[in-house]
Amino acid sequence: MTDALPTVTDRAAFQAELDALRVREKALTRETDAVAAARRRLPMVEVDAGITVTGEHGPVTLLEAFEGRRQLIAYYFMWHDGHPAAEQCEGCTWCNGAVGELSYLHSRDITYAVFCQGPYDESRRYRDFMGWTMPWYSSADNRDKLLEGRNLGQMYLVCYLRDGDRVFETYWTTMRGVEVMDNSYHLMDLTVYGRQEDHEDSPAGWPQEWSWSKVKHILATNGRPIAQWSRIEAGRSDQL
Repeated sequence: MTDALPTVTDRAAFQAELDALRVREKALTRETDAVAAARRRLPMVEVDAGITVTGEHGPVTLLEAFEGRRQLIAYYFMWHDGHPAAEQCEGCTWCNGAVGELSYLHSRDITYAVFCQGPYDESRRYRDFMGWTMPWYSSADNRDKLLEGRNLGQMYLVCYLRDGDRVFETYWTTMRGVEVMDNSYHLMDLTVYGRQEDHEDSPAGWPQEWSWSKVKHILATNGRPIAQWSRIEAGRSDQL
């Protein structure tokens, strides 16, 4: 428990400070909208629609992964071949754990799917252990084609557009860019102590016990991605 606390003030002074911050928040919202508008005006590059990924019933084409919808968002899940569930990517587990209700995406003619960079059978067992229900494929055989010009082995979020039988890539991001998937971090950012991570710009004395390098890993506890523990406690098998 930390002893560091914000300054105590009266309601009027608090509201005045909040109003000043709200001006910046609104400016940020407008800038976010402007960036999204610019993103919608990016050019696109054609991708071979016949490139295959492996699903439950074997290979399917990139075109088929759209499931008939106009757009596809594919998350390229990092994978450590042959490693146990506890050693799989904390970041990818965090990102995909935030993907639950897909109907809102579907209402906009968008399919969301995971293109795991590891083998299908092994990684699919991980999906089942986590209790996720999104479409799951292995991109291991063709990830060099799908991620052309990018470093393999990182997490990627890639957006595609279908025009008839042709497929185009319209946007991609990686690393902190994938934070758009998460709601926990955005909620933490509203609190006084924030994410409590050692890279944050916080006042002296604020708790910052979570780190990539310290005992409290930012996305893991006791040697596992944080979200795995509830599955273990529920008696699910994590054997891959």
